[in-house]
Amino acid sequence: MANRRSVIAGNWKMFKTVNEAEDYAVKFLEEVKDVTDLDIVLCAPFTALNPLKNELEESVVHLGAQNMSWADQGAYTGEISAQMLLDVACTYVILGHSERREMFGEKDEEINKKVQKALATGLTPILCVGENLNVREEGKAAERVSSQVVHALSSISKEDLSRIVIAYEPIWAIGTGKTASSKDAQDMCATIRATLNGLMGLGAEQVPILYGGSVKAENIAELLTEPDIDGALVGGASLDPISFAKLVHNAASVVTQVEGR
Repeated sequence: MANRRSVIAGNWKMFKTVNEAEDYAVKFLEEVKDVTDLDIVLCAPFTALNPLKNELEESVVHLGAQNMSWADQGAYTGEISAQMLLDVACTYVILGHSERREMFGEKDEEINKKVQKALATGLTPILCVGENLNVREEGKAAERVSSQVVHALSSISKEDLSRIVIAYEPIWAIGTGKTASSKDAQDMCATIRATLNGLMGLGAEQVPILYGGSVKAENIAELLTEPDIDGALVGGASLDPISFAKLVHNAASVVTQVEGR
């Protein structure tokens, strides 16, 4: 993991009411309040962000959103701006998630505008990239993922590129019965690192790359031993505070060993 800061981000997707989020925050924070070797992020639905701000502000847990608009304000019904996220103490935002791409038709050009807006306002974008089963079976996985990285990060300075986080999602292994091994994950994360190297040179070694595909407490340690995997974007396994806390602790143990502490 070189000297990169590790990140474990939970993505709740469309789960949890305000009361459920508040209850979760209390239980989760009690379990992870002493974890300082990596960054912990909770990416919650918009309705839960302000309640979570009240529970988590000034703690070790960072708050993130699951999407945002490239626009500052205006007649964009149903959208939310970077300033609105900052107003509820968000420091991270997931952009280009596979579900946004596959279900809602988001394109690389739109995602690029969102990444630029996040960086301009001080939010840390977690840029998601990944290939579906058809692309993988055609042998074009590396080409597709590299293209997503290049297009989503177009026209962004090397200095700003150093402030991003990238998450690789093996869409082909989600709900298909197929499994991505730690080697599969490493190979694609190495492809992403090489693509970043072409965009920003040696600075690519400082960009955290996360893996997001059925990550659990039981497999996080194996994933983090791979040289280009610096953390995880966790879906279903982040919905239970105790289970997610165990995953965080397992990840922190690996980070501690790697850093020789």
